[in-house]
Amino acid sequence: MTPRAAVRWMVLTIPATRERWGEVDYVAACVVTIGDALERRVAALWESRELPLASMLDSVGSGAVESLAEYVNDLLCQQGLAAGLAVTNRISPGYADWDVAEQHALFRLCPGAPVGVTLNAACFMTPGKSISLLVGAGRRARVDHYFSQCARCWMRDCAYRRAPARRTVHR
Repeated sequence: MTPRAAVRWMVLTIPATRERWGEVDYVAACVVTIGDALERRVAALWESRELPLASMLDSVGSGAVESLAEYVNDLLCQQGLAAGLAVTNRISPGYADWDVAEQHALFRLCPGAPVGVTLNAACFMTPGKSISLLVGAGRRARVDHYFSQCARCWMRDCAYRRAPARRTVHR
C-alpha cells in the first residue's frame, strides 16, 4: 500500500451546508488513496480462484482507505484547532444528500492527480480504494453528535470534543 492524500484549503460561501455545518469560513477538499497495489493483488487472487482471501483482502483495503480519510480529518482538526476553528464532519459526494455527480466539482477544487487518483465520467475513482471528501472550518462551525471520530481523536485537549477519547487512529 502507498497511502497518500491531497488537501487544499480555500475560502468559499456554501449556503446549502449551513444546516449541517453551521457557519463555516473555510472548506478543505481532499482526495485520499491507498494506491492500486492492493487492488492488483485482489485481482490476482480472484483470477487464481482464491475467493475468500480476495474478499477478505478487499475488505482490509476498504478499511485502510477509510482509516486514512479519518487520519487526514484528524490532521485537519489539528490545523483548525491551532487557528481557533472548529472543523466539521467530513462529507463525500454520494452521502448526506450530496449528489455523486458533484464529484467532478470536488475534483476541480482538489484534483486527485497529485496522489494518482483519476475520475471517470461516471464519477468512479481509480484506484477504487480512494475517498474524496470535504470538511468545513469556522469559529461557529458545528460538529454533529453522530460523528464518532472524536472518540478516536488523539487531540485530548480539543475544545470541541463530543466524546471521551478511547483510542487513536494512528501511532
